[in-house]
Amino acid sequence: MARMFVKGEDVVVRLSWWEKAAARRFGVRVPLTAVCRVVVEPDWWRALRGDPGRGVWLPGALSVGTRVHQGGQDFVAVRSGRPVVYVETRPPAPFRALAVSVRTGPRAEAAARAIRGTAPLIDTSTPWRQPLPVPEEEPAGDGARELE
Repeated sequence: MARMFVKGEDVVVRLSWWEKAAARRFGVRVPLTAVCRVVVEPDWWRALRGDPGRGVWLPGALSVGTRVHQGGQDFVAVRSGRPVVYVETRPPAPFRALAVSVRTGPRAEAAARAIRGTAPLIDTSTPWRQPLPVPEEEPAGDGARELE
């Protein structure tokens, strides 16, 4: 099972051998300076956003790998029925978010507290995840007509 922890100046996601094979990567490192928000999501499926990218996806059971959306891509290693530590990041991080399942709620809270306590630029203005940015709408062109 994947583990998320702080090592030096980075948030590290260490994957088990089968998760490495499924995600086709050895792990993930994100600088602590890129972390902007850390929350615990009790419902594992709420941590998933966008379309499956590289990895393994078993609907209703697990999701390991990258997910692609209009804001970039997320790295997830989540299983059904387990709480998720959800870390939002800002550039230059390789992912917009990291989501990792933890066995129990108290362990998830402890992991989130550890990351919050060491990340220097945490945004505390809202205690919940922020929505994806919405791509700009295209104005109606010559060939398009508006519906009434």
